[in-house]
Amino acid sequence: MYRCLESHMPSESKNDDKSDEQNLTCASSDGRDKKLPSSFKDPHSSTMTRRLKLFLAFTGMFISTYLLIVITYVVDLQPSLLAQSFSQSEYAMPGVGFRKLLGETDLTRAELKGVKQRLPQCIIVGVRKCGTRALLEFLDLHPYVAAADDEVHFFDNNANYKQGLEWYRTKMPFSTPQQVTIEKSPAYFITEDVPQRIYQMNSSIKLIAILRDPTTRVISDYTQVYINRMAKNKTFDKFENIAIDTATGKVNTRYKAVRISVYHHNLARWLEMFGLHQIHIVDGDRLITDPIPEIRRVESFLGLDHFITEENLYFNTSRGFYCMKNGTSERCLGSTKGRKHPHIDETVTQKLQDFFRPHNRRLFRMINQQLEWP
Repeated sequence: MYRCLESHMPSESKNDDKSDEQNLTCASSDGRDKKLPSSFKDPHSSTMTRRLKLFLAFTGMFISTYLLIVITYVVDLQPSLLAQSFSQSEYAMPGVGFRKLLGETDLTRAELKGVKQRLPQCIIVGVRKCGTRALLEFLDLHPYVAAADDEVHFFDNNANYKQGLEWYRTKMPFSTPQQVTIEKSPAYFITEDVPQRIYQMNSSIKLIAILRDPTTRVISDYTQVYINRMAKNKTFDKFENIAIDTATGKVNTRYKAVRISVYHHNLARWLEMFGLHQIHIVDGDRLITDPIPEIRRVESFLGLDHFITEENLYFNTSRGFYCMKNGTSERCLGSTKGRKHPHIDETVTQKLQDFFRPHNRRLFRMINQQLEWP
């Protein structure tokens, strides 16, 4: 039977960088001391070590369990806290209700696990001055729509396109797997290379084109350019002198705004790449005067439940178009939308309507849809 005490002996080797070599000095029952090697373990010391390790292990398990309970509580019982913290971060998702007027989202914890930036499953390709911004804002009220805030101009801008799809993905909002990511760039509709480029990205993508009465669209196009130039103290000719060829008295087909309104010319290029079932045509005039039916058709096209109702939109008499609301909160499109058009000579308006009429009939046959245009 030995009783042991720790002692330290200097290392005998000069090359040994250990400062001391630990040994145990043990007294035997006959009173003689005996040195034991450092490999000898004191049973009392081992017991204390095991107890310390068990204590630390149980403490770690307790802390982990506590944190898990807290996280589960926040996600399951406090979605508003999660939404608030997410909306204030750089990962805020406009399409999940975090910045929407409709308030809290119905998304579950399981759905939030897959949050990331995705390439769009739907693109609003145009047409300029037909209500693309209004449609995107209305759709963004839906909890299962994630809408890009800005026009990305990826497919129509060669410099952007050369940066690749991963660059394009970074311009999309964060979304869940259950959401439809949408972006809109009206210039896509008239740019020659865009249909093929989008097809190469996703041949089964869904596309939306908003079309208005072509005469109204030309006047709206002119109004925007006119006001922008006036704001810069630049002159701009009267609409009648631009839309009508002064030499012939006929519609000026060199005027870009007129060419854009001949919709079937550009739509034919899209139908070479995509089936008509992939392209949803929105009546831009009805979207302005009676938006809910048009929104519901888009929801059905996207495979979404009808969520947006009359309770979410109201007609603003001072602005002259529909705005969004949620209880006492209201929001309208920017001041650049819904500008009042200048007075146009009726004979010029009639010439434009007569010019577009045969082109409209060709378009209606192409889309198997009749729109109520003059």
